[in-house]
Amino acid sequence: MSIRFTAKARRGMVALTVAAGLAIGVAGCGSGGGGEDKKPDTSASATRSSGSNASAQEGQSDEPLAELKGPNGLQLQITSAKRDSGGFVTVSGVLKNDSGKTLTLPAQLSGNETEIIRNGRSLGGATLVDSKGKKRYYVLRDTDGRPLTTTGITSIKSGETVPVFMQFPAPPTDTTQVSFQLPMFAPADIAISG
Repeated sequence: MSIRFTAKARRGMVALTVAAGLAIGVAGCGSGGGGEDKKPDTSASATRSSGSNASAQEGQSDEPLAELKGPNGLQLQITSAKRDSGGFVTVSGVLKNDSGKTLTLPAQLSGNETEIIRNGRSLGGATLVDSKGKKRYYVLRDTDGRPLTTTGITSIKSGETVPVFMQFPAPPTDTTQVSFQLPMFAPADIAISG
């Protein structure tokens, strides 16, 4: 008896493998206690709490790759866009509330795909656009349709920062510049490292 996998099943298996690897990486890097570090406005401490890119970003914490303005005082600082050997790109950053009041995150940030919306609030609506290769890359999903991105953020208090990440399929290795887009935010060109 032979077992055949559809393309969708193979993508799901790859996404699940990536998610498992990230979970192990975050667990292994979490012993430093960076997540409890109450230092708003420093992307180095926010990157430490995300786990996977702390050492790569400690020297660059003051200079984000891009700063995107969103609705009602929301701001996204992208601190890294790193190509990994597994064939994906991890975009890390800090979501900040620059307004004077607590903000509820817009549902549009999750995107409009039913499979992602079904899994709750996320940054699943983010995309990378490779204008050179004329391709758009969407946030990866695991086998249950959950986006491989920060999830569960419903609101952010005034002045608060929240570390975030999103994973995408990697564009070809000769593509080092892409446009990052998130619904309701201004797009920004970012450089992929690694």
